[in-house]
Amino acid sequence: MPRHRPARLEHIAGIGVDRMGAIADDADGPPFLRLENLDVDIPPDPEAIARTVRGASEDSDNSYLPFVGQSRLRDVAARHVSALSGVAYSGARNCVISAGGLSGILNALLATVEVGDEVLVTDPTYAGLLNRIRLAGGTPKYVPFQFSPGGEWKLDRAALQAAVGPRVRVMLLMSPSMPTGGCFDEEDWRAIAALCVQHDLTLILDSAMERLLFDGRQVIHPAGLPGMAERTITVGSSAKELRMIGWRVGWTVAPESYMPDLVAVSLANVVVPVGIAQDAVATALEQSVRTLAPYVGELERRRDTVLDELRGLPVGVPGGGWSLLLRTSDFGIDGQTLSQRLLSHRVCATAMQGWGETHGAQYLRFVFSNEPVERLRALGDKVRAALGA
Repeated sequence: MPRHRPARLEHIAGIGVDRMGAIADDADGPPFLRLENLDVDIPPDPEAIARTVRGASEDSDNSYLPFVGQSRLRDVAARHVSALSGVAYSGARNCVISAGGLSGILNALLATVEVGDEVLVTDPTYAGLLNRIRLAGGTPKYVPFQFSPGGEWKLDRAALQAAVGPRVRVMLLMSPSMPTGGCFDEEDWRAIAALCVQHDLTLILDSAMERLLFDGRQVIHPAGLPGMAERTITVGSSAKELRMIGWRVGWTVAPESYMPDLVAVSLANVVVPVGIAQDAVATALEQSVRTLAPYVGELERRRDTVLDELRGLPVGVPGGGWSLLLRTSDFGIDGQTLSQRLLSHRVCATAMQGWGETHGAQYLRFVFSNEPVERLRALGDKVRAALGA
């Protein structure tokens, strides 16, 4: 007899990344150009690595306690968000540590979303975020980005306003967005804030890449806008800005009114994050004010290299982040078809089926954070050969 499947899993979609990664890992022959997964080949802060090694032998790091996260990391994370937003946060009152940013996102959704609520997201959005909305009992409500080949992805403010209906309770947003690298400008954030205040919405900010900005952009943290301090939940992560993917540490900074529910969900989900990793992340986060700029500069060089390689093709220019999208439908194929063709050219990239409604299956994503400029310079000829262009 077929096993009963819980209804919450009905719309949970695969993200494709794991399958593509397995193909590249298991293949014989020359190494693939690894553009399929949000990894990075630039190592973390050496002091953070040394602190991790020390943590493996320290009794205080080999503990369940504190359940909400080590106090130094909570203090550092709260100060970090305060510095970006201008809102005064306390580690003791406003912060809980999670087992990675995505765990923190799920906790925030479980603490704010009723079954049947709609959660407003941009289109496209990382499928893993969409899946977490569904696991929490919510339904994604899409606001399509505006795409113009060779231009930047832009928020459609009119579509945003039209999308806010009676069932929308939460916005889940990030800037730069994943997978597009689309960034919200000050007017975008003011429009978002006005709608949140007008309709009494909670904003869950996925801040995983908020400082990975190109072309001289500056961070705009929405909690600092009028009426937003009391309704913004900021979820950060060690993975992308600190290049500490394997540490699996994130932080959630929120108004005190949200904290009892965020803590309750956190304790019912993952009791404690990785103990030996937390103080190392605190070290890296504290020092990132000084260490981030060269890393962002290298990411921008890699982005520029990929854009140069794909010049004349229908790509969106990312304002930040780790990836960009190519619209494959201009060539009469979907992203999955191009992904399969590129394998014979030793390029591994992930199709975007299930990542959006307006912008989904007709795109292929290229991650530029995990390969040096020298190897990325081989991309253009391979893509054109696979397209037959």
